Amino acid sequence: MNSLNTANSTRLTGQDLIRLKKYLADSLMRALEQEGISADQRSAFVKQNIALVYTQTQLKLPEDLRKQIFDQVLNDLLGFGPIQSLLDDEAVTEIMVNGPKKVFVEKKGQLVKTNITFDDDDHVLRIIDRIILPLGRHVDADSPTVDARLPDGSRVNAVVRPVAIDGPAITIRKFSKDKLKVDDLINFGSITKQMADFLRACVKARFNIIISGGTGSGKTTLLNVMSGFIPENERIITIEDAAELQLQQDHVMRMETKVANAEGLHAVSIRELVKNSLRMRPDRIVVGEVRGGEALDMLQAMNTGHDGSLTTVHANTPRDAISRIETLVLMAGMDLPIKVVRQQVSSAVDLIVQQTRLKDGQRKVTAVTEVAGMEGDVIVLTDIFRFIQTGVDTDGKVLGEITATGIRPNFTPRLEAAGFKLSADIFAPRPSVNQGARR
Repeated sequence: MNSLNTANSTRLTGQDLIRLKKYLADSLMRALEQEGISADQRSAFVKQNIALVYTQTQLKLPEDLRKQIFDQVLNDLLGFGPIQSLLDDEAVTEIMVNGPKKVFVEKKGQLVKTNITFDDDDHVLRIIDRIILPLGRHVDADSPTVDARLPDGSRVNAVVRPVAIDGPAITIRKFSKDKLKVDDLINFGSITKQMADFLRACVKARFNIIISGGTGSGKTTLLNVMSGFIPENERIITIEDAAELQLQQDHVMRMETKVANAEGLHAVSIRELVKNSLRMRPDRIVVGEVRGGEALDMLQAMNTGHDGSLTTVHANTPRDAISRIETLVLMAGMDLPIKVVRQQVSSAVDLIVQQTRLKDGQRKVTAVTEVAGMEGDVIVLTDIFRFIQTGVDTDGKVLGEITATGIRPNFTPRLEAAGFKLSADIFAPRPSVNQGARR
């Protein structure tokens, strides 16, 4: 700090301020370690001692700059650095750090570049370590990608060099502090009351349901809401890569995958957890997302008495979801004929719910589709509800409406046998909307 002590504080460069922040942070961190401060006392200790350490530098920064430096150091030591303010902003739903000088956020479905920056690549790496080290995970040149979660449940992905060409990157899908309920989705226009009543009946009647959608379309949010329809007296096993489901029932057993250690050993995959869950007396199995060979194990579980399962899959249409599941089953390495795979899918899956993020940022259920069996070698899909886009207004907002197609699902007798006799109004189409439900 000698060069900073002798420098005129009015002529401090950006690099000088970076060195000052590092000096303050390192001094406070050493003090924390020497004093043996417990985790619950760290915040009070740092806030009390930062001014003392600053005084020792003999610098006299302008008050607004001094406060800014203090805030940044506190965020680095107690929070997640420059992005802490974005994590605290409830309007921000996603944070994307594309290297130290490019930080973007999603607000109201739209991407916006912020004026927030990191000091350098090392600064970004320190924040990545802050996130992943408490979870026992690591990232380096040999293992350059990592999935993790923040204490509030927000989902984190980090990528470092050499695969991240322009420097370490962080993507955070924020965890909503308020648990959304089905009425919230109705008020947002994501689904209709008729659709919600139908989905509630299907979940309670123990149908196997797949939520399909693209990245950031709201699949997990919808899965959380639909899981709320599961009765309280059922045992639910959840399986995820990074735990983010917020099931509201009391009897929930949560499981999460484990990455390999530094020697590449002792990883636990979703497939292994799905197999293990079958020995845990589940009433329901909820898999956050199927993306590999575990799709076969899920189908076999659905076909052998473990009905009422819920999961998500990355796909842009219900038909694409079927193709995706077929591909994932083949990844299990069983060398099954495609017709056998399709028979497994058609007998196991009852319903596909398509979640879509529209061009204007709106998130809607754009199709609720019954898996209606096989015709020859083809799985038959029948839309029960669809979103029909009618145009775009002058502000770029997508216009349209969600409507029933007028077709009652083939599994209506099963619903009625389970005690759900849905009114004809639920399946009545709006007369202004042109249909076309069979795919």
